[in-house]
Amino acid sequence: MTPFARTDTSLLARWWWTVDRWTLGAVVILLALGAILTMAASPAVAERLGLDPFHFVRRQFVFLALGIALMLAVSFLSPEGVKRLGAAVLAASVVLLVAVLFMGVEIKGAARWIQIAGVSMQPAEFAKPAFAVVAAWLFARRRTDEHFPGFALASGLFALIAALLLLQPDVGQTLLIAAVWGVQFFLAGLPLILVAAIGIGFIGASVGAYLAFSHVQTRVDRFFDPSGGEGFQVARALDALRNGGLLGRGPGEGQVKRVLPDAHADFIFAVVGEEFGAITGLILIGLFLFLVLRGFSRAFRDWDLFVMIAVAGLLVQFGLQAIINMASAINLMPPKGMTLPFVSYGGSSTLGIALGIGMVLALTRERPGERTTHQSKRLPR
Repeated sequence: MTPFARTDTSLLARWWWTVDRWTLGAVVILLALGAILTMAASPAVAERLGLDPFHFVRRQFVFLALGIALMLAVSFLSPEGVKRLGAAVLAASVVLLVAVLFMGVEIKGAARWIQIAGVSMQPAEFAKPAFAVVAAWLFARRRTDEHFPGFALASGLFALIAALLLLQPDVGQTLLIAAVWGVQFFLAGLPLILVAAIGIGFIGASVGAYLAFSHVQTRVDRFFDPSGGEGFQVARALDALRNGGLLGRGPGEGQVKRVLPDAHADFIFAVVGEEFGAITGLILIGLFLFLVLRGFSRAFRDWDLFVMIAVAGLLVQFGLQAIINMASAINLMPPKGMTLPFVSYGGSSTLGIALGIGMVLALTRERPGERTTHQSKRLPR
């Protein structure tokens, strides 16, 4: 039983019949799992910090409610509306990234947060989806107008944001945005020789980050030499995953959240494995995989090059962040300090991801009647 008839021409009805309800359903399930896991992981962390046991639970529920509202509101936009929103958010994010360098709150040796009207936020989380949309518009515009310097502008914008992030420093977010830029550039028709050059550049930049930033060097060294005894969080996370087995020890029965400082954030996947088991962990991975593949499937059928490139960038960002978080927890790569989308605790992260998924929902909506009018926007490679 559907809430709207096909003949209903109201705004909500048109949205319901054009939005990808499979993607929307998967996001709702992911949000519900995030709420459950927040209740499982965060009380022990709050008590260890001398806070009320439900301090993080209440805050995250507010973030999730705001994130749902933001995602749904953005999903009503047209592609042109998504472009305008992306440009506005990116301009504000760049201003805030500059402000962070002068007024940022330093945490663990990096100034990534800024206080605005008593609210702490991380501008990089909003810059990521906004950059993906603006860069996609620049790349697509260059394909329809050879005289428009879209490739150069997108690359210059990437260089500006990367420089601002590295000054914080935030190497993980820089690499994530670099991956988005590289994938979008490739989809826009980058010659293979330049693809190889960018790949070599990424390798060189990674080596440079290792040499230039002590915290990157420490994390990489710990990864390759666990016997050093400093990889405490990763070691405890692996213990938790082993203890959980297939079905887990049961909700509230896990011990890793009592010792891990970031059990509610960067290492929440360890709590998933210990309390709910490997099967639940695989279901969570399946949800992320479904969201990414479903989005790519719809985007690559679209006639609009901007939509294809923008959705690809947004989904690469979403999927890579999930992979990095979970791979760090199971010691497949050095920890990067990234949250698990919609699951880990964090206001800026939750709202930034909600903004990006709202853009994906908006861009992948069916738009009957527009193809014949604008079909020329998508050109053969």
